Amino acid sequence: MPPSDSLITANPVCVDDFLATDPSEQGVSHLSQGDVASVDDPIEWPVFGHPLSARDGDFWESSLAIEGMWCAACAITIEKALTAIDGVEAVSISIAAKRARVTWDSRRTRPSQWLSALALIGYFGRPVSDAANQTERRIENKRILWQWLVAGLCMMQVMMYAYPSYVATSQDIGSDAQYLLRWASWLISLPVVLFSSRTFFSRAWYALKNGTIGMDLPVTVGILITFMVSTAGTFDPYGSFGHEVYFDSLTMFVFFLLSGRLLELRLRDRVFFAMDSAFHKMPQSVQRMTEQGELETISAKRVQVGDRLLVSAGESFVADGVVVTGVSHVNESVLTGESQAIGKSPGDRIIAGSINLTAPLSIRVERTGSQTKLGEIMAFMATAQTARPGFAGLANTIAKPFLLVVVTLAVLTALFWWSIDPEKALMAAVAVLIVTCPCALSLATPAALLVSVGRLAKEGILVKQIDALEIFSQIDTVVFDKTGTLTTAAMRIEQVHVREGYSHNTAIAIANALAQHSAHPISRALVGHYQTVSDRDRVVYEVGNIHETIGGGMCATVSGPGLDGAATVRLGSALYCGVAPLVVNAAVVYLADQHGWLATIVLDQTLRSDALDTVRQLQQRGVHVAILSGDGMAATAFVADQLGISDARGALSPMDKLHHIQALQQAGHRVAMVGDGINDALVLAAANVSVSLASAVPLAQNQCDVLLQSGNLMDVIQVQQQSRLTLTVIRQNMAWALAYNALAVPLAVAGYLPAWAAGLGMAMSSLWVIANAARLARLKR
Repeated sequence: MPPSDSLITANPVCVDDFLATDPSEQGVSHLSQGDVASVDDPIEWPVFGHPLSARDGDFWESSLAIEGMWCAACAITIEKALTAIDGVEAVSISIAAKRARVTWDSRRTRPSQWLSALALIGYFGRPVSDAANQTERRIENKRILWQWLVAGLCMMQVMMYAYPSYVATSQDIGSDAQYLLRWASWLISLPVVLFSSRTFFSRAWYALKNGTIGMDLPVTVGILITFMVSTAGTFDPYGSFGHEVYFDSLTMFVFFLLSGRLLELRLRDRVFFAMDSAFHKMPQSVQRMTEQGELETISAKRVQVGDRLLVSAGESFVADGVVVTGVSHVNESVLTGESQAIGKSPGDRIIAGSINLTAPLSIRVERTGSQTKLGEIMAFMATAQTARPGFAGLANTIAKPFLLVVVTLAVLTALFWWSIDPEKALMAAVAVLIVTCPCALSLATPAALLVSVGRLAKEGILVKQIDALEIFSQIDTVVFDKTGTLTTAAMRIEQVHVREGYSHNTAIAIANALAQHSAHPISRALVGHYQTVSDRDRVVYEVGNIHETIGGGMCATVSGPGLDGAATVRLGSALYCGVAPLVVNAAVVYLADQHGWLATIVLDQTLRSDALDTVRQLQQRGVHVAILSGDGMAATAFVADQLGISDARGALSPMDKLHHIQALQQAGHRVAMVGDGINDALVLAAANVSVSLASAVPLAQNQCDVLLQSGNLMDVIQVQQQSRLTLTVIRQNMAWALAYNALAVPLAVAGYLPAWAAGLGMAMSSLWVIANAARLARLKR
């Protein structure tokens, strides 16, 4: 927990109290200091972030939901404001998800400083928690809904007053009646300009104050020019702009723009935040057993390691733990994508976020907050939601220059038409400003990627680096580790050969003494086998000075029966132990001491049930499949023959694997690596895209881009299929955005596109991109 210092408020307020503040009522720039500073209490930080384990405890990574962000220019403005704060080390922003991920040093800054900085530039930030998601969406939908309703009602009334001028001649309606209708339209347009358009004006003003250009600037300029030209025509009907007024176009434009934003919000809620409800359905309070055996109700935030909780049927587990008493069934679909209930009894593991279905369970808490499996998944998804993929990065890069070009083009259009028709010059410039806003271009890539990330997460496939979906679609080679990846992690000891004078039980006991300090699948198999040995046959050995060599094995000082004092014992490959290898079609591990070979343990390898189908489908899709393994060549070739893989290499060190991956890449191949062991971490990091299983060691999980929570290898096919479909949708979205601008801009410059039509086109363009991306959530597996 970060140290308490002067930056922490003396009387912190709960995050949920801060989230109850309604910016629509008091405005983002009028937040009280107490409200903004309420998130500075360190006890609240795990609600919307987690400490960075790779760095000291003072560094955190937190997520913010940002209200009012609509385009790439907005993202650039927000990123600039946040990175300018001392102590904020990195900021990553997703336009489509309206999220910012902030990496910060708690010794130099506090969350209230980021929220204040956002308020100063016209945006409202909220810590991402369950209450944050619900409150943020409710407030923003409410405000835009009211603005939309006002604009719609005023538009209909103004259209009614404008209708006579479209159908009647000058003889049918007198000039006095025309002026009266203009004045009525002007009065009814005032609420649209002063209330419904307020958001556009404030964003544009803050952007100008900060020296940036956002999407709201051309919209604001268009609204103001249209209103001023029409106002001039109303006040001076015989002047330069008195020929026609455009209140109908103005109100229609604002109405269509707000319609697009409202529908976009609703669609975004359904698509991008579908996972949030699943991941955040956690109880706010829990039942804890005291030392006296009594039950007390405490906040879920107060649960600590070692607590004993009673979880009733129908409730979710708030922490990882182990069942102490009770028998029930649990739904773990939020983590694995598998909806089938799993039986739980004393001694079984419980994961936070899963739901107790049939009977009460008493559990002992082992991990809480960001340390739980659910916390790791949330960190995975936060990283994915705010990662900046290549296509989206390109859109962000060109957004500001693009808007500058738009403004310049509008000015040139006005200058071109001014000598011909000043009124048409201004309205043509307005159409150019409106129709070219790059909303669709900004949303084209992130919308599709985030929908796919959400879809995969529901099936237990977690995408950590959102770039992985772009890269996976281009993969032509998939390399598998063998042990624990293509074969099951639960191996069985088949044969044990020992040096004269030693028994099988002695060799297994020595191997277990070392193996229990390793996460390698073979080590797990050795430990699992030793647990089945009867107490009468067990031998206890003491170990010290333990050292593990990745890709080799383990070395330790071992003392106990049958050994010469404190013997130096090695457990691992033949090369590591300095012994002659045994050529068999199975996994083999060796024991050696200072006298040489001590034992050879042969383990039976069972292929995963879906390994053959996975390999065949990859090959049918034109993907080259290879195996790189640290096990002996005979065992590797045996597995490869069963799977129909011609490219299989065994007895490889981690560096050997790395060199092979690099050779493939240098030959022009795009390589995906699938592995789960410590010795795979190096190649997982080096591959173009990496995949790991839920059973993988933490180091492998940290290095991977995609994590298969279900442990199902066929999910590799699902990721590839989803990535290819995603890339297709991205290309469709980009093509649509560019084609729309290519068609609409010439019409606007030529004066054939009125402001209301430009607004409608702009709104429909963004909605088409979002709706097209939403299709990715409905594709069948």
